[in-house]
Amino acid sequence: MSFIEFADLMTLEKYDEVRFSFRKEVMVHKRNRQIDIGPDIILCFEDRTTILYQIQEMLRTERIFEGQGIQEELDAYNPLIPDGSNLKATMMIQIPDVEARRAALMRLVGIEGSCWVKAGDEAPVFAVADEDIDRTTTLKTSAVHFLRFQLSKAMHGALKNGKNFSIGFDHLEYQHCLDPVPREIADSLRNDLI
Repeated sequence: MSFIEFADLMTLEKYDEVRFSFRKEVMVHKRNRQIDIGPDIILCFEDRTTILYQIQEMLRTERIFEGQGIQEELDAYNPLIPDGSNLKATMMIQIPDVEARRAALMRLVGIEGSCWVKAGDEAPVFAVADEDIDRTTTLKTSAVHFLRFQLSKAMHGALKNGKNFSIGFDHLEYQHCLDPVPREIADSLRNDLI
């Protein structure tokens, strides 16, 4: 997938005109890119469409219209677009109760590196997490992480060819998986691969 450039963006005025319909389209698109794994974690797999939406929303919210500010947003968000040899996801630990969430974030230190994807008979590929900044300390993890699954050639082929696909966590405090990933989601993620 190609990176988003200045020419791909709408002006704030134009975006305001189409925001409702664009948002509706993106929400439908995201339905086939979002996975609940266990009771507390959601993975939202990113692609060019989801990231374009994030950038447009950030520019709108922050009222960014100058070139340097726009470029900073492009630089921040473009690395979240898969490059054809990987899958990229935003991982969110969602526990509504504040105290329960605080306790879970302390128990789940390192959870971001325990997330894996698997296709067919290939060995699982574990996520590379938070390449921009470290979001975990020795005492607690963050509620949001950015994951990259760099696929081996064999795994890439297995996914592309429609082999059964699963995603899970192998953490002492969180052992959950989705096996198999529903077909409509797996098909959407296969579109990220070249």
